[in-house]
Amino acid sequence: MSSVIRTDHDLLQQWIHAGSRVLDLGCGDGTLLKQLSQSKQIQGYGIENNRELIIAGIENGINILEQNLNDGLSNFPDNSFDTVLMTQAIQAMSRPAEVLDEMLRVGKECIVTFPNFGNWRARWHLAIKGRMPVTKQLDFEWYNTPNIHFCTVNDFEALCHQKGIRVLNRTMVSEQFPDNSLKQVLPNLFAQTAIYQLSK
Repeated sequence: MSSVIRTDHDLLQQWIHAGSRVLDLGCGDGTLLKQLSQSKQIQGYGIENNRELIIAGIENGINILEQNLNDGLSNFPDNSFDTVLMTQAIQAMSRPAEVLDEMLRVGKECIVTFPNFGNWRARWHLAIKGRMPVTKQLDFEWYNTPNIHFCTVNDFEALCHQKGIRVLNRTMVSEQFPDNSLKQVLPNLFAQTAIYQLSK
């Protein structure tokens, strides 16, 4: 797991209340849920469709359901969780806007993190080299990337505005200079990872 994703996990924990019910979509091996169980005593559940990761999560004591998120969350009633999480996965969904709707239906709040494809380094790479960027955060080639909806900070905020979704909090992650100094001032240009806390 990269340091950006670990930072991502560390930062979003401030928005999760102790003892709350949390659903983690695309939870992988349940690392984040395990951290939250230890630090916040949450009641955590995960959804994942990779069987190897599911087995690893169950071995770690995490409650994980095997489910394809592109099929929706119809097996969960409205407001059944305090917070629904999706870290570094919404850009890989076939219908991200519908997934966001479902997150806010089953959760009172949701937290979404995603790589910012508007970062100046990605723009520079495409402009100068004429090829899709491959970076530490986006370490796939165009032909094997799981990312099918390339999203920028501005794109995501426009979607939230269009759907009437409230942005409760947001923070940005960047590791390198000058990005780490300018990420909050000009996030669309300098953020590498965006973290949003949302509600209806």
